[in-house]
Amino acid sequence: MTGFAPRSLLFVPATRLDMLAKVARMCPDAVVADLEDAVAPGEKDEARRAVLAALAAERPGAGTVLVRINGAGTPWHADDLAAAAGAAVDGVVLPKYEHPDQLRAVRSALPAGARVVVGLESVRGVADSRALLAEGPDAAYFGAEDYIADIGGRRTPGSTEVLYARSEVCLAAHLAGAPALDQAVVAVRDAEHFRFDAGVGRDLGYRGKICLHPTQVAVAHDVFTPSADEVAHARDVLRAAEAGVGVVDGQMVDAAHIAMARTVLARIGSEEDSCGSG
Repeated sequence: MTGFAPRSLLFVPATRLDMLAKVARMCPDAVVADLEDAVAPGEKDEARRAVLAALAAERPGAGTVLVRINGAGTPWHADDLAAAAGAAVDGVVLPKYEHPDQLRAVRSALPAGARVVVGLESVRGVADSRALLAEGPDAAYFGAEDYIADIGGRRTPGSTEVLYARSEVCLAAHLAGAPALDQAVVAVRDAEHFRFDAGVGRDLGYRGKICLHPTQVAVAHDVFTPSADEVAHARDVLRAAEAGVGVVDGQMVDAAHIAMARTVLARIGSEEDSCGSG
């Protein structure tokens, strides 16, 4: 399966089947039924059964449907993976990815072509991100909350404390050819902060963002979709380069600007058909 670069990765608790049924209203590029952080230990077995039955009965309105399984080494990992392998989903999200053999084991258990998104959200995961992503996941996300808890820091609205780790994951994903999905914003009612944080992520090179609330989806799409002005400028840069013109809008046109223009144009129409599947 190719062309996977979601602008929005909407996580829905596996215990909230009512929310899963309403996903189509927001048209996320990818929806994730979350069996990990969103489900209490005593509810995981029942949540697995219920959410996979719901997914079999009706596919949510999203371009891609995934299940976030519990991490390797947890008591629920094997059952989650086995259930997801036979479920009506497009693949899984593997959290707290730290060892290449974890991804290999997940790949071997899933049908051919199933997507695997990995989470780099621990000190070890970030430190080893280049080797880990060289194993070839379909996408990777940076989990700031778990990372900062692991390293013993404190989260701040400006996210300066995770700038290095956030950048390293994006860099490693680019080197591996995997789309990088930016950190979550847990203040789910603060749309302006989400927009600002998404803009920082896009400036760093992220292709999309984790969404924890349906209202964040539209903002993510707006931020991670090239604007009309960006597209027009990119086309002007490429036309100028072909004509041998050295300046566009007062800025020099060199190899770096040509590459950035091509990146903008490559993203036009590359977004997934969020509501057209199923």
